[in-house]
Amino acid sequence: MKNVLILGSTGSIGINALKVIEHLSDSFRVIGLTAYNNYRLLESQTRKFRPKYIATHEKNLGYLKKALSGIKVKTMDVERDLGLMASLPEVDIVVIAMPGSAALIPFLSAVRSGKIVAPANKEAIVIAGGLIMSEAGRNGAKIIPVDSEQSAIFQCLEGRNKTDLRKVHLTASGGALLNTSRKSFDKLTVKDILAHPRWKMGKKITVDSASLMNKGFEVIEAKWLFDLSVEDINVVIHPEAIVHSMIELTDGSIIAQMAVTDMRLPIQYALTYPKRLPTGLRPLDLAQWGKLSFLRPDFNKFPALSLAIDVAKKGGALPCVLNAANEVAVEAFLNGEIKFTKIVEVVEKIVLRHKPCKSVKLNDINLADQWAREETKKLIG
Repeated sequence: MKNVLILGSTGSIGINALKVIEHLSDSFRVIGLTAYNNYRLLESQTRKFRPKYIATHEKNLGYLKKALSGIKVKTMDVERDLGLMASLPEVDIVVIAMPGSAALIPFLSAVRSGKIVAPANKEAIVIAGGLIMSEAGRNGAKIIPVDSEQSAIFQCLEGRNKTDLRKVHLTASGGALLNTSRKSFDKLTVKDILAHPRWKMGKKITVDSASLMNKGFEVIEAKWLFDLSVEDINVVIHPEAIVHSMIELTDGSIIAQMAVTDMRLPIQYALTYPKRLPTGLRPLDLAQWGKLSFLRPDFNKFPALSLAIDVAKKGGALPCVLNAANEVAVEAFLNGEIKFTKIVEVVEKIVLRHKPCKSVKLNDINLADQWAREETKKLIG
C-alpha cells in the first residue's frame, strides 16, 4: 500500500488521480490533499478518501476545521506548508497537479526527500529544471511525468540505450486556433480562446495551448526530463491527439505511444510504474479514427512557440522570466486588460529586457521571477 499526496486535488488532474486511486484502492491510499480556493470540493474529497492531511488557503481553514470536526485530519496552510507536506515520511508518491510556479518549492522538497514525483505541472521544471533534476539525482528521487506527451516520451525511451536516440517528436493538438486565421486573432474573446476542441482544462493552460506557449514550455520540460538538447526535440501538430509523442532512433525507426485521450492512463502509469495494470477504460480503436494527420507548426502564426524554443536554447534564468511574464500576461488577458495577441508581444519584450544570468540557484530563480512579474505588470499597466 503506497501513500499518495495530491497537490491540487480539485483540478482536472487531481480529480482524475483520485479516480485512479479509487480504481486501485488495494494498492494506493490518499495520505494528503490540497486545494487553493475550491474548499467545498476539498471537503467532499476529504469525507470520501479520509486523508491524514489537507491544505487550503488560510481564509478557508476555519470553515474546514469546523465542517470536518468529526474526522481525524490535520489542516494546513496551502501557501506555507506544501514543502513540509511533500517531505513527510508517510508520503511515498507526490502527484503535482497544481498549476504555476508555486509548485517549485514542494517539487524540490519532494525530490530532496527521495520521493516518487508524478508532475503534471510543467512550470516548475521550466523555471528550475536543472536544479530539480540535480536534486533528484543526488537524493535518489524518481520523476515519472504525468503530462501525456512527457509520459509518452518516458514510455518510449524506457529500457532503451540513449545513444540509439536521434530525435524526440513532441506532438501538439494545435489548440483552439489551429484552423483560425491569424488575421482574426485580434477579434478573439476570452470565450473563443477557452473553447478547446479536445479537452476541458484550466483557463491558464487553455490559453497557453491556444498560443502554443504550452508546447514551448514542454520543449523546455523535455530537455530537462530526458537530458536532451533543444535540437533533439521536434514539435509536430497532430489534431487527433491519439499519438501522444514519438521517438526516432538512429536507424530511422519511429516508436510512438498511442492511446485514447484520457489522463487517467498516464496518471495510472506514473503511480504503478514499472507495472502496467488494467485501467477499466475503453481501448483505442484505430479503425474508428480512419486516419491520423501530422503537420508542421506555423511559427509565424504562433510566435510564442519560436520564442520559447529560443529561450530554451539560451537557458540560464531566461525560462523563469518567460514563465513569469507569461503568467502575468495571460492573467491580464483573462481579466480583459489586453488582447490575445498582446500576450506574446508583452512576454517577448520582457524576455529581451532581461540581462543574461547563467546561475540557476534558487535565489537567482526567485529574483528573476519577481523581476519579470514586476516588469510585465508595469508594461501592461
